[in-house]
Amino acid sequence: MDIKIVYRTQDFCLPETNDSEVCLKDLKGKWVIIYFYPRNNTKGCTREAIDFTNALAQFESLRAIVLGISPDSLSSHKRFTEKHSLKVRLLSDESKSVLKDYGVWQEKSMYGRRYFGVVRSTVVIDPNGRIAALWEKVRVKEHVKAVLERLKELQAQSV
Repeated sequence: MDIKIVYRTQDFCLPETNDSEVCLKDLKGKWVIIYFYPRNNTKGCTREAIDFTNALAQFESLRAIVLGISPDSLSSHKRFTEKHSLKVRLLSDESKSVLKDYGVWQEKSMYGRRYFGVVRSTVVIDPNGRIAALWEKVRVKEHVKAVLERLKELQAQSV
């Protein structure tokens, strides 16, 4: 697991699947987990969303909010949420502005073809609005467990 510490977040407001808007500045004072993922209903993205959903009560008991961000539309998020009974909050960044601000919209290559897409990444933002932990090029298996453990460590350090 490659974790780097970065100290500045990029503020944003994005639409959520329940037709409300989530603004990062409104979450100051809380721990925020943001996982950036490529696309709804793909094998890895579905597994990650289900894993975060299954661990949501644990994150909430640690006073943390979990947000998933992808370039998919709100209607795609709604279908994805309903199909897999997801409880995690999904935000839509169709313009890719937040994905670019956080550096997760990058050139990728598959079978010799180059294209731009989301590099699966997760950030933990502390109550002061600083990025306290960052995972890049995430492998889905055991990732949510690693995020929970790191959040516990960070909270213990901040007491």
